[in-house]
Amino acid sequence: MLPVDAFITFIYVEDLSRSTVFYEEILQLPLAADQGSCRIYRIVSGNAYVGICERGERPVTENLIMTIVTDAVDAWYQRLMDRGVSCESAPKTNDTYGIYHFFARDPDGYRIEIQRFLADAWDQS
Repeated sequence: MLPVDAFITFIYVEDLSRSTVFYEEILQLPLAADQGSCRIYRIVSGNAYVGICERGERPVTENLIMTIVTDAVDAWYQRLMDRGVSCESAPKTNDTYGIYHFFARDPDGYRIEIQRFLADAWDQS
């Protein structure tokens, strides 16, 4: 089995400021990373997180991304390609979020992101 270091579910929200208050002040979830248009919170002990992101013009069908965080991005890509999984592109660097990643689709069309953080931009403790 290939390694998985953490799992993040990203949801896209209408008002990031309003949702920030909800997740930080009402739910009191610890902030793991502030990426500007996305904020990632630890939701349970261990390495499971929820991320809230500005929705913008994103279609409703694209409002969920399941993200596997791992150092083995290239190995995951090769494994999925070998098994005929549809990938949007080869792994690449995204300077905006400081990640190396790619997107695949599950059988129902949900986006699965495989990513590695490039710097110590978030707190996994």
